[in-house]
Amino acid sequence: MWARGNTRPEIMTGQEGFTFLARGVVFRGTISLEGDVRIDGQIEGEIQSAGTLTVGEHAVITGNIRADTLITSGKIKGTIIASEKITILKPGILIGDIRTPAISIEAGATFHGQSDMSAAIQSENQSTSSGKIHDLAV
Repeated sequence: MWARGNTRPEIMTGQEGFTFLARGVVFRGTISLEGDVRIDGQIEGEIQSAGTLTVGEHAVITGNIRADTLITSGKIKGTIIASEKITILKPGILIGDIRTPAISIEAGATFHGQSDMSAAIQSENQSTSSGKIHDLAV
Protein backbone atom coordinates (compact mmCIF):
# COMPACT_ATOMS: atom_id res chain seq x y z
CA MET A 1 0.00 0.00 0.00
CA TRP A 2 2.76 2.49 0.87
CA ALA A 3 5.94 2.58 -1.14
CA ARG A 4 9.15 3.04 0.78
CA GLY A 5 9.92 6.75 1.10
CA ASN A 6 6.43 7.72 -0.03
CA THR A 7 4.72 9.74 2.71
CA ARG A 8 1.28 9.96 1.11
CA PRO A 9 -1.25 7.35 0.03
CA GLU A 10 -1.40 6.67 -3.70
CA ILE A 11 -4.84 8.28 -4.08
CA MET A 12 -3.38 11.67 -3.14
CA THR A 13 -0.57 11.56 -5.73
CA GLY A 14 -2.86 11.75 -8.77
CA GLN A 15 -3.56 14.97 -10.62
CA GLU A 16 -7.15 15.19 -9.38
CA GLY A 17 -7.75 15.14 -5.66
CA PHE A 18 -10.81 13.94 -3.81
CA THR A 19 -12.55 16.28 -1.37
CA PHE A 20 -14.61 15.00 1.54
CA LEU A 21 -17.12 16.86 3.74
CA ALA A 22 -17.50 14.55 6.74
CA ARG A 23 -20.57 13.42 8.64
CA GLY A 24 -21.38 15.86 11.43
CA VAL A 25 -20.20 18.90 9.44
CA VAL A 26 -22.86 21.57 8.90
CA PHE A 27 -22.35 24.18 6.19
CA ARG A 28 -24.69 27.08 5.37
CA GLY A 29 -24.17 29.24 2.30
CA THR A 30 -22.92 28.86 -1.26
CA ILE A 31 -20.13 26.41 -1.99
CA SER A 32 -18.21 26.01 -5.28
CA LEU A 33 -16.28 22.79 -5.82
CA GLU A 34 -14.02 21.28 -8.48
CA GLY A 35 -13.08 17.66 -9.07
CA ASP A 36 -14.54 14.65 -7.30
CA VAL A 37 -16.29 15.56 -4.05
CA ARG A 38 -18.08 13.42 -1.46
CA ILE A 39 -20.47 14.97 1.05
CA ASP A 40 -21.62 13.09 4.15
CA GLY A 41 -22.50 16.16 6.20
CA GLN A 42 -25.34 18.67 6.09
CA ILE A 43 -25.51 21.58 3.65
CA GLU A 44 -28.10 24.34 3.53
CA GLY A 45 -27.59 26.55 0.51
CA GLU A 46 -26.32 26.32 -3.04
CA ILE A 47 -23.73 23.88 -4.40
CA GLN A 48 -21.89 24.36 -7.69
CA SER A 49 -19.62 21.49 -8.64
CA ALA A 50 -17.41 21.08 -11.69
CA GLY A 51 -16.98 17.32 -11.55
CA THR A 52 -18.67 14.42 -9.82
CA LEU A 53 -20.59 15.19 -6.65
CA THR A 54 -21.27 12.15 -4.46
CA VAL A 55 -23.82 12.57 -1.67
CA GLY A 56 -23.43 9.86 0.99
CA GLU A 57 -26.19 7.99 2.77
CA HIS A 58 -26.03 10.17 5.89
CA ALA A 59 -25.88 13.51 4.04
CA VAL A 60 -28.75 16.00 4.10
CA ILE A 61 -28.75 18.79 1.52
CA THR A 62 -31.36 21.54 1.34
CA GLY A 63 -30.78 23.83 -1.61
CA ASN A 64 -30.06 23.96 -5.31
CA ILE A 65 -27.28 21.93 -6.90
CA ARG A 66 -25.49 22.39 -10.22
CA ALA A 67 -22.98 19.65 -11.08
CA ASP A 68 -21.58 17.68 -13.98
CA THR A 69 -22.56 14.34 -12.39
CA LEU A 70 -24.56 13.76 -9.20
CA ILE A 71 -24.56 10.40 -7.40
CA THR A 72 -26.70 10.35 -4.28
CA SER A 73 -27.78 7.91 -1.61
CA GLY A 74 -28.56 10.72 0.85
CA LYS A 75 -31.43 13.18 1.26
CA ILE A 76 -31.68 16.16 -1.09
CA LYS A 77 -34.41 18.79 -1.29
CA GLY A 78 -33.94 21.36 -4.05
CA THR A 79 -33.58 21.93 -7.77
CA ILE A 80 -30.81 19.91 -9.42
CA ILE A 81 -29.12 20.62 -12.75
CA ALA A 82 -26.58 18.04 -13.90
CA SER A 83 -24.90 18.42 -17.30
CA GLU A 84 -24.05 14.69 -17.57
CA LYS A 85 -26.07 12.42 -15.28
CA ILE A 86 -27.99 12.01 -12.02
CA THR A 87 -27.89 8.67 -10.20
CA ILE A 88 -30.13 8.08 -7.18
CA LEU A 89 -29.07 5.05 -5.15
CA LYS A 90 -30.95 3.22 -2.39
CA PRO A 91 -31.86 4.57 0.23
CA GLY A 92 -31.55 8.03 -1.38
CA ILE A 93 -34.38 10.55 -1.38
CA LEU A 94 -34.46 13.39 -3.90
CA ILE A 95 -37.33 15.88 -3.63
CA GLY A 96 -37.31 18.60 -6.24
CA ASP A 97 -37.11 19.25 -9.95
CA ILE A 98 -34.18 17.95 -11.97
CA ARG A 99 -32.65 18.79 -15.35
CA THR A 100 -30.19 16.29 -16.82
CA PRO A 101 -29.70 14.38 -20.07
CA ALA A 102 -29.54 11.02 -18.20
CA ILE A 103 -31.03 9.72 -14.96
CA SER A 104 -30.78 6.41 -13.12
CA ILE A 105 -32.94 5.53 -10.11
CA GLU A 106 -32.12 2.35 -8.20
CA ALA A 107 -34.93 0.23 -6.74
CA GLY A 108 -35.54 1.42 -3.18
CA ALA A 109 -34.59 5.04 -3.93
CA THR A 110 -37.18 7.84 -3.91
CA PHE A 111 -37.64 10.68 -6.40
CA HIS A 112 -40.49 13.19 -6.10
CA GLY A 113 -40.53 16.05 -8.59
CA GLN A 114 -40.40 16.82 -12.27
CA SER A 115 -37.61 15.83 -14.61
CA ASP A 116 -36.43 17.52 -17.80
CA MET A 117 -34.08 15.44 -19.93
CA SER A 118 -33.77 17.84 -22.86
CA ALA A 119 -30.55 18.21 -24.82
CA ALA A 120 -30.57 21.95 -24.13
CA ILE A 121 -28.93 21.42 -20.72
CA GLN A 122 -25.48 20.78 -22.16
CA SER A 123 -25.61 23.80 -24.43
CA GLU A 124 -26.75 25.95 -21.50
CA ASN A 125 -23.85 24.75 -19.32
CA GLN A 126 -21.33 25.30 -22.12
CA SER A 127 -22.66 28.82 -22.69
CA THR A 128 -22.60 29.59 -18.96
CA SER A 129 -19.08 28.23 -18.49
CA SER A 130 -17.76 30.39 -21.35
CA GLY A 131 -19.18 33.47 -19.63
CA LYS A 132 -22.05 33.93 -22.06
CA ILE A 133 -25.62 33.30 -21.03
CA HIS A 134 -28.20 32.63 -23.72
CA ASP A 135 -31.94 32.33 -23.37
CA LEU A 136 -33.26 28.91 -24.27
CA ALA A 137 -36.50 28.55 -26.14
CA VAL A 138 -38.55 25.86 -24.43
